[in-house]
Amino acid sequence: MTTQSDKARQFQSYHAAGEAFIIPNPYDIGTARLLALAGFKALATSSAGYAFTRGLPDNAIGRAQMMLHLAEIAGATDLPVSADLENGFGDAPEDCAETIRQAAAAGVVGGSIEDWTGHDDAPIYPFEVAVERVRAAVEAARSLPFPFTLTARAENYLTGRPDLDDTIRRLQAYQEAGADVLYAPGLKTREEIAAVVNALDRPVNVLMGLQGVVLSFDELRALGVRRVSVGGSLARAALGAFQRAAREMREHGTFDFTKEGASGSEMNQLFTEADQKWRKPG
Repeated sequence: MTTQSDKARQFQSYHAAGEAFIIPNPYDIGTARLLALAGFKALATSSAGYAFTRGLPDNAIGRAQMMLHLAEIAGATDLPVSADLENGFGDAPEDCAETIRQAAAAGVVGGSIEDWTGHDDAPIYPFEVAVERVRAAVEAARSLPFPFTLTARAENYLTGRPDLDDTIRRLQAYQEAGADVLYAPGLKTREEIAAVVNALDRPVNVLMGLQGVVLSFDELRALGVRRVSVGGSLARAALGAFQRAAREMREHGTFDFTKEGASGSEMNQLFTEADQKWRKPG
């Protein structure tokens, strides 16, 4: 088995290499293993994707339960895993720091901290508070015995505040606070993405899969994007197919959806291969 330190250094090298890569988002052990078998070189968890598997909306999973999920995903393959750590599961900078420490103990080698508060009346932390939270997360990451890749997220666009200037100002401050990767999910145009990339000196992660901008990996790479994730899109795609199948059965009494599904023999073969490859000793 690849050690956590090995995974951490490998993940760090992907960002330092100057080449863009896709980091897809599994939502359980099975999807993590399928993505690893598909040839991706790193994975990122999705808070929304995992919440949906628990029959809950996004941001409804507590920190203790999330850490169990991270341990499952991190132990499912030999790939480096970065964690969606929401807002650090608390308002205080120390909450962010403790979340980073717990995530590292769960086996991941990177993680993101958001400046979203979880409160509709004031969805984004004040600037200085947000920067201090990132700084605390960075300090916790640097105290670990391996290079933990810390991503800082500016959530303006996902909370109905499409303020590009403030988003760039925040990301620049998070960069100065020591974040390794910068991320503003929800950017809607090629021009906005280019503006963010050009304003920063660290790798930028861009989210694909939301309504709005639809660019290919090659187009994003040409804009200078270094990392592309899809958030809960894979989970939503699977659940969308499930809902269509359920409606077909209920409304029409037909089963045409089965024509589009993977075969049982194919899944058995793939998961047998995965189990043999990544089975933990004992």
